[in-house]
Amino acid sequence: MSEKIFDSSKPPFIIAEMSGNHNQSLERALKIVEKVAKTGAHAIKIQTYTPDSITINHRGGLFDINDEKSLWNGKNLYELYQEAYTPYEWHAPIFEYAQKLGLICFSTPFDEYAVDFLTALGNPIFKIASFENNHIPLIKKVAQTGKPIIISGGIATIEMIDLAIETLKQNGSSEIALLKCTSTYPAIETDSNLLTIPFYKNRYNTTIGLSDHTMGTAVSVASVALGAQVIEKHFCLSRADGGVDSAFSLEPAEFTQLVKDCKSAWQSLGTVQTTIMPNEQKSVVFKRSIYVVKDIQIGNELTSENIRIIRPGGGMEPLHFEKLLGTKAIKNYKRGEPLV
Repeated sequence: MSEKIFDSSKPPFIIAEMSGNHNQSLERALKIVEKVAKTGAHAIKIQTYTPDSITINHRGGLFDINDEKSLWNGKNLYELYQEAYTPYEWHAPIFEYAQKLGLICFSTPFDEYAVDFLTALGNPIFKIASFENNHIPLIKKVAQTGKPIIISGGIATIEMIDLAIETLKQNGSSEIALLKCTSTYPAIETDSNLLTIPFYKNRYNTTIGLSDHTMGTAVSVASVALGAQVIEKHFCLSRADGGVDSAFSLEPAEFTQLVKDCKSAWQSLGTVQTTIMPNEQKSVVFKRSIYVVKDIQIGNELTSENIRIIRPGGGMEPLHFEKLLGTKAIKNYKRGEPLV
């Protein structure tokens, strides 16, 4: 792709994350692509791994998820990835269908083989997941593809992110988007810490965005006001149908609204305004000014009883009011006349 993907002169780049919400059905995966294309999103993202490329089939200790608050409590890591992974043979039909519908399709590789596989497939953007942002060999491999890179900053200290970004740059990455991410599922608003977005922008001088795992759309829309140029949000056909990530995913109508609201938020940013806008000019006449509220004869004293600061405009500016009090009228005025 010759043009830059992340362009601050355009509305935020919106990504629908399929993750494992295909529920191990290619037909469902293609339906998700179709629905995403109708929302106005720019891209759909999948994930490229197998259970064996992430972990080993083993039970006990940290290989088991023992967290009552987790959506995946009681599962073994290998079992979870078996349920969530997108088979390699599905990638080509998913990519082709997305392209047919005018949608960018790209993926998150979780190992070096996946990078080679995706490169051969023509993957236009690479994503580094939060759980992989300490995998320096993988980050180097992805950077060396020369493709635009999106990297999530979840579960990482600032020193870890420094290293990841520096590794990308040292290995050839020229177009990088760093996403603020809270890696809890679902995440809560009070953990979102969106003020990190301008901090990232100043520190790294690169495109900044948000990978949002909260329920609803408010956090994503708010992030745009702080400078987010990329928004990633999980997508499902229906939360009622279940799926590994469906609980914190948006349904088609909700995602359509997300796209619209993020664009509106971006449009509202505008520029720093220090003058009256052209579209405001017609309203200037309804601002307050100094008017005569009782008939005044020449030589009468001007008091708060016969002149007031009221709407509309047309009279002297209110800043002159106090200086006028106690002075003499230099002409006759009728009630309702502007004092000029």
